[in-house]
Amino acid sequence: MDESTLQGAPKELFTPRLRLEHPRESHAAVVMESVNASLGELRFIAWGQAPFTAERAERFCRRNAERVAAGECLIYFAFDRDTGAFVGNLDLHSFDFEVPRCQIGYVADSRQAGRGLMHEAGAALVQLAFELGVMRVEAWCDARNHRSIQLAERLGMQREGVLRAYERDEQGGFSDQVVLARLHDDIASFYNAFPSLQPD
Repeated sequence: MDESTLQGAPKELFTPRLRLEHPRESHAAVVMESVNASLGELRFIAWGQAPFTAERAERFCRRNAERVAAGECLIYFAFDRDTGAFVGNLDLHSFDFEVPRCQIGYVADSRQAGRGLMHEAGAALVQLAFELGVMRVEAWCDARNHRSIQLAERLGMQREGVLRAYERDEQGGFSDQVVLARLHDDIASFYNAFPSLQPD
């Protein structure tokens, strides 16, 4: 597994309710609208501390597209298949190709909360990671970000520990990081939890 594996990953993923696609500059308007509507829920997200302008949204989407094209990571923007509404963005990042392992990240549009859509999208990304050959998928969450931790646990990840005062948060204070992970060997129980994602 290497960068070419990520470059060959599907450009689109489909779940029962969602379409996930790689970022592009044409997504800038919906990303800007989503970030600005969700600012109150983005306190743990480095790039979510101030409103997006159209220019910043374009740079954000362009940079994400460049990172995907380089095989640095996988990023998907999720959309409701029925309405076309933007649901959020998810990524697989921090790859160690020698293991191989990676981390999953997810940022939801707060207007779509409570529908289980990010859970559905996250399950699709965990499945994709395992199909590409990843043996370990991790989630690193600020210990105060209970929603993020709960989503990781709903994706079948187990808490492995807390890194105390691991980094500074966006306000300059110390932040503990909760580390959760799921192994490829857990794939059978994964499909038991998400039978609709079982390959034919």
